[in-house]
Amino acid sequence: MRVVIAEDSVLLREGVVRLLADGGIETLAAVSDGAALVAAVQDLRPDLAIVDVRMPPGFTDEGLRAALRIRRILPVFPVLVLSQYVEEHYAAELIGPGVGYLLKERISEVAEFLDAVRRVASGGTLVDPEVISQLLGRQRRGSVLDSLSPREREVLGLMAEGRSNTAIAGRLAVTEGAVEKHISGIFGKLRLGPEPDDHRRVLAVLTFLGTASTRSGLG
Repeated sequence: MRVVIAEDSVLLREGVVRLLADGGIETLAAVSDGAALVAAVQDLRPDLAIVDVRMPPGFTDEGLRAALRIRRILPVFPVLVLSQYVEEHYAAELIGPGVGYLLKERISEVAEFLDAVRRVASGGTLVDPEVISQLLGRQRRGSVLDSLSPREREVLGLMAEGRSNTAIAGRLAVTEGAVEKHISGIFGKLRLGPEPDDHRRVLAVLTFLGTASTRSGLG
């Protein structure tokens, strides 16, 4: 796998390059601003871009805007967005197939970080567990998610984290068959189908993120 990285902190940028190399992932370019990121992606056509949200010159949302520009130019290009803080509206604005949103603190959890890189590069959708937790805590009554049972909400939150059925079963201490039944229930209540299950998983996550962010005033 080949990636490009956009991160203004030299120490963090070099640290990520080293972690990726140790995991057998090649970094084609490591840049410090959004414009350089867009150029690198267009010129080098890597398998994934890893992008900091806040970069020069304004340190607000330059990385996010660069990621959105890349997705407009290359609609299915995988992007893993890194943020120092929980900023749910960024996740809700960008998230989709082949997009991940992680807090920078997850980088220290090397195995999970590398797994996230690979999952997003392969077209998966992934949202940081802390973002999921905050969105779940801010949901209000009156949304389509009200029809879900507490266990189905829990399963949907883990799906949004990019967890497989096996991982969800392990986290909840239930069988994979039970997880499959919960997911089938989620698809039915959200009126998703008939589509390939991978596509329905993404649609379910997008429904969750869109509803939660809108209800919490973050959209």
